[in-house]
Amino acid sequence: MILRLSDRLGRLSANTRLVIWLVLLAAMALLAAQALSRGAGVQSDILAMLPKIQEDPLTQRAIDRVEQQLANRIYLGVVSPDQATAVKGAKQLLSALQGAPEAFTQVQSADMQGAQALNRFYFPYRFHLLTAQQKDLLASGQLAKLEANTLAQLYNAFGYANSQLLSQDPLLLYPELLKQLSPQSRLKVVDGILVGQELAQEARSNKDTQGSSVAIVMAQGVGSAFNPNAQERQLSKLEEAINQMRQHLGTEQEVTVIKGGALFHAAAATTQAKREVSSLGLASLIGVILLVWLAFRSIMPLTIAALTIATSLLFALGATLWIFTQVHLLTLVFGTSLIGIAIDYSFHFYCERLQSQKADSGITATNAVARVFPAASLALLTTVIAYLAIGLTPFPGMQQVAVFCAAGLLGAYLTLIFAYPKLANSTMRPGDRALGLAARYLNDMQTIARPINGAKGIAIALGLLLLTIFGLNRLGVNDDIRALQQSPLSVTQGEQRLRQVMSGGTDNQFILVRAETAEKLLTRLEALSPTLGSLQHQGVLGNSVNLAHYLPSQASQQEAYRLQGQIYHKLPEVLAHLGLDGDLAPSLMASFEASANETITPDKFFASRAGELFAPLWLAPDGTDAQAQMQAQTQAQAKTQPNDNTSGSDGATYGAIVLLGGITDLHALTQAISPLSGVTLVDKVQDISDVMAKYRSLTLSLLGLALVVAGLIFSLRFGLKMALWITAVPALAALLTLAGLGLAGSPLTLFHALALILVFGIGVDYSLFFAESHRGEGVMMAVFMSACSTLMAFGLLAFSQTPAIHYFGLTLLLGIGLTFVLSPFIHTLTRIDK
Repeated sequence: MILRLSDRLGRLSANTRLVIWLVLLAAMALLAAQALSRGAGVQSDILAMLPKIQEDPLTQRAIDRVEQQLANRIYLGVVSPDQATAVKGAKQLLSALQGAPEAFTQVQSADMQGAQALNRFYFPYRFHLLTAQQKDLLASGQLAKLEANTLAQLYNAFGYANSQLLSQDPLLLYPELLKQLSPQSRLKVVDGILVGQELAQEARSNKDTQGSSVAIVMAQGVGSAFNPNAQERQLSKLEEAINQMRQHLGTEQEVTVIKGGALFHAAAATTQAKREVSSLGLASLIGVILLVWLAFRSIMPLTIAALTIATSLLFALGATLWIFTQVHLLTLVFGTSLIGIAIDYSFHFYCERLQSQKADSGITATNAVARVFPAASLALLTTVIAYLAIGLTPFPGMQQVAVFCAAGLLGAYLTLIFAYPKLANSTMRPGDRALGLAARYLNDMQTIARPINGAKGIAIALGLLLLTIFGLNRLGVNDDIRALQQSPLSVTQGEQRLRQVMSGGTDNQFILVRAETAEKLLTRLEALSPTLGSLQHQGVLGNSVNLAHYLPSQASQQEAYRLQGQIYHKLPEVLAHLGLDGDLAPSLMASFEASANETITPDKFFASRAGELFAPLWLAPDGTDAQAQMQAQTQAQAKTQPNDNTSGSDGATYGAIVLLGGITDLHALTQAISPLSGVTLVDKVQDISDVMAKYRSLTLSLLGLALVVAGLIFSLRFGLKMALWITAVPALAALLTLAGLGLAGSPLTLFHALALILVFGIGVDYSLFFAESHRGEGVMMAVFMSACSTLMAFGLLAFSQTPAIHYFGLTLLLGIGLTFVLSPFIHTLTRIDK
């Protein structure tokens, strides 16, 4: 079929082919222009590369809610040895950021209005609210202890008792409740600013050392922190605000600003990716230009090579932008390797012309294209299959890489077929020296190969086998997604300092509690509270945000009302013990009785100023109106299934998110909550890591399948024996690469496995050209140049600071290098048999 297609193309004139190529080029340019007109651009969101995890609807809503609330949050700490200076700086920073609404919203420090809102909301419901300690005392009949606590407040100069409060809450139960609602923290409020203390490392053992004060400012970024435009806008305004703060404080003040949040990680990743795209791409391009010039010593091959690369990049960008709308920065970093692959067609074409000129000085570009056409077509087919295998993974970023590189190779191939006959038809200088070196290398390989038979061959094979087994046995795996993105120390150290000052912050994991009704959900949240408290006491957990702390269930509120009835049924005696006027009793009793049915409901709480902050943690049913929610609740109550575990069934229509921070033992946390009904730990990072492990295994299986399919395809053209030789080269290179990774102590990841697919796709090309060629020196020269260009591209990727790219490049560096060493044996060993 390939030969028939070659014959048909041979009937086309060079001018006709050039017109076809220009039409294809114009079509792709129009496609790219159309994509750009639709708003296509560059994306730097690392999350866009991650796989889409299939979760049940409620869990997915919870994940989206948490990401929406936390992803664009930034935290700033103004650090100074002088607390007043830190507070002053934080106020100035607060004011400057509030003056940039296009970049930041919800700029705040201590939420004084929120505390006042809590007081205003809860006070009318005070008869239905008690702390756990108050409940225990009343349940055990220890009313005298509550009276003693009240007397201590009455005679305390710094107490919170006053006549107005006593006339409405004689035992001062409500102030204790408000204290419980305030989260415990090492932070204090100074002039409306949250302030923490940071001790110097060398002074932490000295309790008398005051250390530095850290004034905290928080803000929500406008737009995604991973969007380049929003990112640039936020960083610009933040830098401007910090400079204004320093000018306001004066140069004599010792002030630093520490930062935390996704914005700074994303900015570091964007800067790093841009730097690597420019530096690695430029180095690869310069390397290819030098390689072409040293090999051919002519401007024309260099011009044609540049044209091939430009066409390849146009096809790659056009197809990617048209299919995905956005092209990821990491796709461009991976795509720099395309330069080293697309140029291969140019190498094989010119080396074929050099070799053919020795036998026929009248060889034309059209003849040279016809001679490399079969091998080039098979090479394109196998390499595109390799990229399509990468495209089958659930990683959108890897799918982009697959489309980018496959389309780019297609552009280079079409340039070879349609543009070279016309544009590359100039007379070439003799390449005797380069071809002579290639012939000498092949002869050396043949010299090495001839003695490798009998006992010596078996000994070498056994030695290589033992080394491979030893390396594979040492090869470990690491599918943790966190290992694939490492921010600079300047980012992580500042964030870690802030976490220590702010008592932990919020982790990626959270607890999702689900139930069929709102009341049942609140009951489950209350049942979870003692477990979380125990975990915090054990040091397994740093902090948590549980809605049950702020929104008690109806059963809990009714129990609190019943227990407080012990006080109000003995109200005259209680007032007498406290020395209060007995005339307060009638009005207090009337207020107590009137509030019998006045309880806090979710609707009331989340509609209030006090509940706004916690509303994102509540997942109501999908119905948008009250009637739909009531219908959903009625249907759920009608269910009689005894088992209400966390299966994610349709009956679990209500959900609540419990945020966690400072997790030190994830396994202990999971074990502690597993017995609780309707309670699950949501760990998206682990879910993604599990998917990576699954697709790592699948990718290696695809590699094995690709080798079998390629062998069958090649056997139709070359016969079974030659097909086995061709596929054996990349297969052995892949095994040796894995063994090498094991010996080097590098753990196997999905990106290593994806790179091995390309080791097959690219490496098999070398074998194909040797199998197709009757004279090996021209192919040897082309394979040498091809391997050099590919190694320059992927070898440079191995020096990337992004772990995923580093793994990808390192594997290809080893794999292609080994394939280059092994592929000439196809030429030598097949001729030994003759």
